[in-house]
Amino acid sequence: MDEAFFLPDGDGFVATPLARGPWHPDLLHGGPPAALLGRAVERAPSDVPRQVVRVTVDLLRPVPLGRVEVACSVVRAGRAAQVLEATLSAGGKPCFRATAVRLRIADVPLPPRDPPMVELAPPGACLVWEFPFFRTPVGYHTAMDLRLAAGAFGQGDMAAWMRMRQPLVAGEEPSPLQRVLVAADAGSGVGLALDTERYTFVNADLTVHLHRPLEGEWVGVDARTVPWSSGVGLTESALHDRRGPVGRALQSLVIEARA
Repeated sequence: MDEAFFLPDGDGFVATPLARGPWHPDLLHGGPPAALLGRAVERAPSDVPRQVVRVTVDLLRPVPLGRVEVACSVVRAGRAAQVLEATLSAGGKPCFRATAVRLRIADVPLPPRDPPMVELAPPGACLVWEFPFFRTPVGYHTAMDLRLAAGAFGQGDMAAWMRMRQPLVAGEEPSPLQRVLVAADAGSGVGLALDTERYTFVNADLTVHLHRPLEGEWVGVDARTVPWSSGVGLTESALHDRRGPVGRALQSLVIEARA
């Protein structure tokens, strides 16, 4: 059960304990299901080479540990831009719904410019780290290799390098998009701004914009969280690889005091 986040099961997948989230031992972290939707989107047929540039995931209900099914369809098949919709269901009930945009890829000569600066220290120069607020011995926190890159945990402003220890689906090499989505949903945990003994902060959505594909296995998540007394919060994460920025992620947070 420790070989991947999901095991193929006919026309569906079975989530393993590696996909567990921090809030309940029988519920999944948002990253692996979001990446499973990204997998469906990037595998949708296309007559020309395309790049996924935006994925927005609505978390309709928690995903239980067990079997899930994924469906994907093309909503708009434009020449330059393609819009897709994908749904992840469990027990016949939709749990996550994603809309995505794929743009055509073309060679466009551009004027030379300075390469973007790499703002994070490389993973090898950073301290090994682990999310401290998970309550199960096995889960998303043990399936990800983490390195503390900048800032301090719990202050709402921190950066970490993240790398999948296991593939998303057993027997498959994770794509750059899958690696980004698995890590991006952890932005609210990296940029933690509240005491987890007193509050929960579940994200209701995840939007990722990418201007280029990730290179390599490491995803840099430079996260900042703003909680508000209305019970709403926002996490914004700058996403990196070792070469530099690749995109941005946003998460809307539902904040509640623990009983």
